[in-house]
Amino acid sequence: MTIKYVFGWMISAMLLITNLVFAQSSKGEFPDHSIRLVVPSGAGGVTDSLARLLALELSQNLGQQVFVDNRPGASGITGSQFVATSAPDGYTLLMVFPSHVTNPSLFSKLPYDTLKSFTPVSLVSSVSMVFVVPKDSPANTMNEFISYAKANSKKLNFSTVGAGSLGHLGAELLNAMIGTNITHIPYKGSPQAMTALISGETDMYLVASASSAVPYIKSKQIKILGVSTKDRLPIFPDTPSMTESIKGFDVQGWNGILAPAGTPPKVIEKLNKAIIKSVASEEFSKKLRQEGAVGFTSTPAEFQTLIEKDILKWGKVIKDANIHLD
Repeated sequence: MTIKYVFGWMISAMLLITNLVFAQSSKGEFPDHSIRLVVPSGAGGVTDSLARLLALELSQNLGQQVFVDNRPGASGITGSQFVATSAPDGYTLLMVFPSHVTNPSLFSKLPYDTLKSFTPVSLVSSVSMVFVVPKDSPANTMNEFISYAKANSKKLNFSTVGAGSLGHLGAELLNAMIGTNITHIPYKGSPQAMTALISGETDMYLVASASSAVPYIKSKQIKILGVSTKDRLPIFPDTPSMTESIKGFDVQGWNGILAPAGTPPKVIEKLNKAIIKSVASEEFSKKLRQEGAVGFTSTPAEFQTLIEKDILKWGKVIKDANIHLD
């Protein structure tokens, strides 16, 4: 073996080691490039607004840009499918809301498995709906409305932003729990549903965004009788929870972050910590309060448990009310 041969072999080995080290370092620690946050609804809504603020906070906490990608369509299915089939590397995330847990019962077939195609990262917020009635309604409290509804069950109806929406399912849950048959009247959107209530065309409305009801409540065009979650809302501190009149009634909206199934646990852990820190920021908390929501983070396991429980809960309501979207 000549010195020239040995020297050449050593050079080759050193180059190989250098390339391996460079390849390893080029991967870097997560994240080493921008992250896509998919919102499976259109721009301008409450979820989109919260996602954009969360993206700004996460960008600071993770040291890489987090950008929002709106992919609306089919009750959130279009955007969810995109994320379900994305690489499980933490660089494509999904912000979900209750349609994620109602879709398995509203549609006969989905292009992904709601439980198996995603890995939960964390909850972001808890959202309470508000129960409102026309200003001329004879009911001024939740108990009075229940009595009124029982006496006039088949004569009353309720506004929603569409079949299968959380407001629709919440109202059907109300029907089941108080023994009434108030009729569902779907509208194209919240403005139309609210106009119908104000005019007296409908008799009640579970409003998904508490903040959107504030101007009408303050101007006394409508009356607020209750909030749908167990706890009272900071923006309506004097308004009781509906469960104070209807034991066990609880309709909780929420937003949370999912990643594709198979995303490494270390990546999930880092994202979870960053989300918790982001949600705790004053700017994000302020925005949530304006929307009638509160920051509500969790461990991945806790979020998974909530998803499983809500699939069962709303699945029963959907089946009992015979609701289908396909």
